[in-house]
Amino acid sequence: MTEEIEFILDSTKESMIGSIAHLEKEFLNIRAGKASPAMLGSVFVDYYGSATPLSQVSKISVPDARTITLQPFEKNMLHPIEKAIMIANIGFNPMNNGDVIIISVPALTEERRRDLAKQAKVESEDAKVGIRNARKDANTEIKKLEKEGTSEDICKSAEEEVQNLTNSYIKKIDELLVHKESEIMKI
Repeated sequence: MTEEIEFILDSTKESMIGSIAHLEKEFLNIRAGKASPAMLGSVFVDYYGSATPLSQVSKISVPDARTITLQPFEKNMLHPIEKAIMIANIGFNPMNNGDVIIISVPALTEERRRDLAKQAKVESEDAKVGIRNARKDANTEIKKLEKEGTSEDICKSAEEEVQNLTNSYIKKIDELLVHKESEIMKI
């Protein structure tokens, strides 16, 4: 294969890996019943005028399966952190005892579990769209090379390789979804 085709295949694979990584990150935000610091990953606090990730203004710990505690590095950050958690709209009601913020993670109802499973399915479909877009871009580049004089056989085998990559990453997304759904539905 030519150097250009190798480059196209490498960049396509990199793009598909990026889609998988994004999906895994999104799956971390979908809670499966037990407390985790990752649940607060999408919370940003107004820290002296700039939006700062919660993990950079407080120590996040999980003393048990149903509780998250936040110890701000600065005592005056208690109220801004509490406000940021409420604004993030992630379904938590933070309690402030003057030193730390305590979040009780409620048990999931059956209906909420189904909603979270649907949300996981939507995220996996978005990742599949990303994979398919990478395939489309790669095939477009391969067609350009074919018009510029690259052998038709080389281009056909490159397109087959792109399709094989697509199939393997779609399969990986399906496996991640099955695992996440079982994690969500487990009581």
